[in-house]
Amino acid sequence: MTAAAQSVIDGTPAPVGEKPGAVDGPIGHLEVEQFLYREARLADTHELDAWEALWTDDAVYHVPVDDSWDPRTHMSIIFDNRGRIATRIKQLHTGRRHAQRPPSRLVRIVSNIEIVGTEGTDTVVSSVVQVIESRERDTRTWAGRVTHKLRRVDGGLAMAYKKVVLVDSDRPLLSLSFLI
Repeated sequence: MTAAAQSVIDGTPAPVGEKPGAVDGPIGHLEVEQFLYREARLADTHELDAWEALWTDDAVYHVPVDDSWDPRTHMSIIFDNRGRIATRIKQLHTGRRHAQRPPSRLVRIVSNIEIVGTEGTDTVVSSVVQVIESRERDTRTWAGRVTHKLRRVDGGLAMAYKKVVLVDSDRPLLSLSFLI
């Protein structure tokens, strides 16, 4: 185990020049926070190619209507595999997604970040997100609880799974044409 990885476990500062947990070993809280903040910034600033690059090849992105429903047998707001994520981004790049012309101005607040366990090689992370979307006619707030499954890939973190349970998913949703 590297000194940086050990610093994640025991809470001591990482040696100068080493990023805690960046190469091997457990994924630490600081590394998780920085990843989630970067993901939020990339989505907010419409850096969609960089946002897409955060996903693993076997990724699943799920925004359920009801958190207790199985997405394979019930309707979801979003239930995408890696290919569908890429397709959504290509569609947004065309400029023909009229609901996003001009693009929404977005800001995300990510909080309550907690590492809740592991599933195989994935680290399971729970957080809360609030997204403020400004459009020409109004400003909307979207809020929800998020579950990420993060995996170390090529020395960095990547998303293998993301589920966003919107607080008001049981109500009619107006346009959700940006990526939550």
